[in-house]
Amino acid sequence: MESQNKDLGATRLLNAQTHIWNHTVSYINSMSLKSAIDLNIPDIIHKHGKPMSLSLLVSSLQIHPSKSAYIHRLMRILTYSGFFSLQKVPEISDPSEEGYVLTDASTLLLKDHPLSATPLLLLLVSPAMKKPWYELTNWFQNDDPSPFHTAYGSRIWDYANANPNFNHSFNEATASDSSLIISVVLESCKDVFNGIKSLVDVAGGTGTTAKAIAKAFPEIECTVFDLPHVVDGLPGYANLKFVGGNMFEAVPRSDAILMKWIVHDWPDEECLKILKNCREAIASKGEAGKLIIIDSVLEEGDVAGDKHNNKTVESQLLMDMLLMVLYPGKERTEKELANLFRSAGFSDYKIHPVLGSRSLIEVYP
Repeated sequence: MESQNKDLGATRLLNAQTHIWNHTVSYINSMSLKSAIDLNIPDIIHKHGKPMSLSLLVSSLQIHPSKSAYIHRLMRILTYSGFFSLQKVPEISDPSEEGYVLTDASTLLLKDHPLSATPLLLLLVSPAMKKPWYELTNWFQNDDPSPFHTAYGSRIWDYANANPNFNHSFNEATASDSSLIISVVLESCKDVFNGIKSLVDVAGGTGTTAKAIAKAFPEIECTVFDLPHVVDGLPGYANLKFVGGNMFEAVPRSDAILMKWIVHDWPDEECLKILKNCREAIASKGEAGKLIIIDSVLEEGDVAGDKHNNKTVESQLLMDMLLMVLYPGKERTEKELANLFRSAGFSDYKIHPVLGSRSLIEVYP
């Protein structure tokens, strides 16, 4: 029995060490993926059109000849992580010869994919976005609003306004995510737009989401509302226009208001100001008069136990930490969201959990 207890103790000790190792070096996954994107590996395999052998992949890459032997190791970790898979190469008789093919995840990383997630990936692993994490401990010990502010001395919005390259990368990243998410919305819950004659996309950036809605619903007059420097010079058309302003002061009147990935950017006090302005701006009653929010709804209570290996919960918790470091913002539970809606003067809401780690929420005046 004593020997068994010792064995159990050793197993737990080693499992704990492995757990620590895996989390300590988890950045290797994201940086390996970035390297594959930089080397154009997903696009090369996609262009090949069938399982691509390692030797052929290596010969297709723009790398130094002395590094050819290392590509196998890069592909091995990314295959283990689910970004590539192996299949038999059809034109080779050797049954042991396998080639790389794309998975759903790497398909979304193709540079010319209409819903490509590459801009968001490259932004999040960029040096500019990593620097605030080195200030996280300092931030806990000072009164700065966010670790980003500790790192750069300004809010992320002001930093973006002063750094055109970062601003461009940020806009590209948010636009790529908007393209993907609105395509799912228009496929899975198109009915939320029934009866709407006018819609304002609050903090809608360069208009990716509003453009998709305007195209799908020509009868809806769509307005992209954002800071003047964001929308100045952006061309509208037919049923789409751009309006500059400040959502903390007022929101243009409309049947419906849309906010994608906005509520979670702000602490409760600022969020309440935005929600109250949205409530005042809703011009219609009935089905058309509503606020449409696209954001995460955190699980209530303890996230351990059965939820430990839930990828959706993991994604939400990681995003919650990212928001704390960058803005400061937060992901909220249904109870927290309901309290905000009620405090802002809304009467009811309905959550549609149809967007992976996010949900579409209809909020009624």
